[in-house]
Amino acid sequence: MRYRYCMLTFDTLQAYWSGPLVTTNVIVFLNLLGALLLGLLVGYERSYHGRAAGMRTYGLVCMASAALTVIGGYSHFWFGGNSMASTSGDLSRVIQGIVTGIGFLCAGVIMREGFNISGLTTAASLWASSVIGILVGVGFYGAAMTLALLSAICMVWISRLESWLPSRQAVAITLKFDKDFVPVEAALRGMANSRGYDIADGTVNISLKDGSQEWRFVAIARSRQKMMPLSDLAQEMARFSGVNSFNVSYARN
Repeated sequence: MRYRYCMLTFDTLQAYWSGPLVTTNVIVFLNLLGALLLGLLVGYERSYHGRAAGMRTYGLVCMASAALTVIGGYSHFWFGGNSMASTSGDLSRVIQGIVTGIGFLCAGVIMREGFNISGLTTAASLWASSVIGILVGVGFYGAAMTLALLSAICMVWISRLESWLPSRQAVAITLKFDKDFVPVEAALRGMANSRGYDIADGTVNISLKDGSQEWRFVAIARSRQKMMPLSDLAQEMARFSGVNSFNVSYARN
C-alpha cells in the first residue's frame, strides 16, 4: 500500500509566495476592493432610507461573494500550485458545504423585535470570516489578509461614514390610545410632518384590545438636521390627546 506524503521544505513554503501566486493575490485584492465599493454604494441607498441592512452589511456580503467567485477561476494556484493536492478531492463541494453551514449559523444571530432588526452586520461578518478561512485553506494568504483587513475597516469605519453622509433616520413608534378613543391617520401624519418625519407607507399596524386601539408604525426623518430629537419627541407624545401609553425607539441594524 502506497502512502502519499509531502515533505515540508523551503521550496514547498516558497511556492505559496511565488511570483505568479503573488500576482494572483493582487488581482484578487483588486476584485475585493471593487466589490466592497460597489456593495457600499448599494448599501448606502438602503441606509439613506432608514432600512435595517446598511452599508456595512452590503459591503461585507458583496466582498465575500466576490472572493469566493474569483478564487474559483484560479484553482490551479490552490495549495501553492501543488496539482496533486488540488486534485485529490472535489474542493468546490467542500466550499459549498462550508458556506451553506455558515449561512444557518448567521441566521441564528439575526433578531427581530417589532420593527427593529439586529444582528445583520454580525451575520455578514461571520460569513465573511468563513470566506477568510477558505482563502487561508487553499493557500491564498495575501488575499485572506486583505479580506480580513477590509472587513475590519468596513465594520469599524463605515459606521462613521454612514453617520457623516446624508441619511434619513428611522424611528419605531407604538401608540396605545384611551379606551373608545378613535385616532385619525391623517392627524397622526400631520403631527409627524410638523416634526420633521414621514410615516413610512406599509408600516402602519393597528390592533384592538379591550376597546383600546394600538398603532405601530415607522417614521422616517426627512433629514438628521431637521428631525426632532427622540427625547423631545417622547415628551410631546406624553401630551398628545387620547394617548394612554407609548414606546419610541430608533430602528437600526
